[in-house]
Amino acid sequence: MKERDRVVASGLVVLMLILWLGFFIHRSPRFAGSLWGGMLGVSGATLMLVPLAYLLVKRVAPLKRWVTDRVSMRTLLAWHIYAGILGPILVLLHTGHKFHSPLGIALTAMTLVVVLSGFTGRYLLSQCSQSIREKRELLTRLESVYRETAGELAAHPEQTSVLYHLAGFWARLAAGFFVTSSGTGALPAPVRALRLSDAMADLEYAIEIHESFNRWFARWRRLHIVISFILYGLLALHVWAAIHFGLRWFA
Repeated sequence: MKERDRVVASGLVVLMLILWLGFFIHRSPRFAGSLWGGMLGVSGATLMLVPLAYLLVKRVAPLKRWVTDRVSMRTLLAWHIYAGILGPILVLLHTGHKFHSPLGIALTAMTLVVVLSGFTGRYLLSQCSQSIREKRELLTRLESVYRETAGELAAHPEQTSVLYHLAGFWARLAAGFFVTSSGTGALPAPVRALRLSDAMADLEYAIEIHESFNRWFARWRRLHIVISFILYGLLALHVWAAIHFGLRWFA
């Protein structure tokens, strides 16, 4: 998710939450059954089907090949995100903040959960993936410097005796206060090698932690898909109930 798209999506999510909180200051019991309320409901429900279409395109290989020849997956993902937020916003407007039936309450609550889980998972996943890329690039640079330092130590083996005195934690910590740099501004090769090894170890540990987060977010996405299908089931029941009991705004 690009920075601009993230800002826009964040603003829409905040707007959705503000509209939901309007329940405490505004209620219109008949708005959902009015012409404008019905139009908002149909429009919102239609937009909420766009993420389902994206899910099918992403997982059905023949359909994906046919669609991606015309529209890129990045564009489809943008449609998925915006439709997945704009649809619930229109649905919340459609309710008129009338939450009396158990089905309506469950549908509204599940809509909020799906949007928040999808947005949070997508945002955190992109941040985590970007952090891993940056750390891997930094690790590659440090490894290059470390190889140069190792080559310098190999050319001057007498310097390696210093490493035995800096093997402990406290010795390394004290080296930062007592070891001075050379006239060129560089630290002695043994101290530089130890600091580089410590930095690389820290980066490798951080990458491992972030990759474990990525695996957790993969399970998060599966949970998001499950609750999305629960939402679609509740939406289908709501549409059936509206048709069964009569659509006042078609009269």
